[in-house]
Amino acid sequence: MKKIQTALAAAMAALLTAAGLAHAQSWPQKPVRVLVNVAPGGVADITMRVLGARLTETLGQPFIVENRAGGDGYIGFEAAARAEPDGYTMVYSPGSSMMMAPHIVKRPDLDPTRALSPVVATGGVSLYVLIHPNVPATNYAEFMAHVRANPGKLNYGTPGNGTSPHIATEVFNREARVRMNHVPYKGAGPALKDLMGGVIDVVFDPGVGIGTAKSGKLRMVAIAGPKRHADFPDVPTLEENGIKGVDGGPYFGFYATAGTPREAIERLNREVIRLLKEPAVRERFDALAVNMAEPMTPEQFGVYVRAEHARYGKLIQELGIK
Repeated sequence: MKKIQTALAAAMAALLTAAGLAHAQSWPQKPVRVLVNVAPGGVADITMRVLGARLTETLGQPFIVENRAGGDGYIGFEAAARAEPDGYTMVYSPGSSMMMAPHIVKRPDLDPTRALSPVVATGGVSLYVLIHPNVPATNYAEFMAHVRANPGKLNYGTPGNGTSPHIATEVFNREARVRMNHVPYKGAGPALKDLMGGVIDVVFDPGVGIGTAKSGKLRMVAIAGPKRHADFPDVPTLEENGIKGVDGGPYFGFYATAGTPREAIERLNREVIRLLKEPAVRERFDALAVNMAEPMTPEQFGVYVRAEHARYGKLIQELGIK
């Protein structure tokens, strides 16, 4: 009798385990909408589309990318925060919108760090100092000489207030003791377009302008990052020139509406981490000079978000950015 009971208990446990695994694999059962809270053409938009195409193939449901630019990233955040927490609306955001902008945007009704749950980090960027050919400089030394000789006369564009390029350029202004005027856009793509048109003079570009610099339509004079770019071996980093603390900011990543089922969050986390190891995906990210994020569970990503949010809050206060 005991043997029968033991066998029945083991069978029941196996069935429950199988049922649990099946339930965990049940998401997604319909198309998933992913809101990108910046304009088309930037690094966030391009990397999401690369991942979205592969997620559609591997998870068997369409991942529909929808740009919701504006409001310093908050238009996309608000749409995601108001969505049903069922795992079928996600937001893909630059780290700056989540960890920097909340210290600048006055929205007491919407705190994205509370309204949204971290899912998975994807990558981070260096920034490339690109100038229009009308700026009389062909290298970093000439650029700095021109900026110092013309305080407050050069305009720099960014993807928006509180974005990584905005904070980085203001740190650069402080550390280099220069002054350039900020012109915010709704994404890196629009800022790059106006730089090419001569509307602005400088951008600290997150990578979308590398091809344009290769073609000679823009000039790269420095890199805000840990190393030189392989295609521009003669272009120095800012650190090489004594300018410290200028970087591309925190990781891009996926976020879900607060209250989203754990199975959706955990499965998307596992799948994105797996895809980031694929050679084809890595090749596309490398072409944009995106540095892959270290693999993190949703909980670890949450710890990272909170720590970076606190760090940038202090920095933004020091810089006097409002």
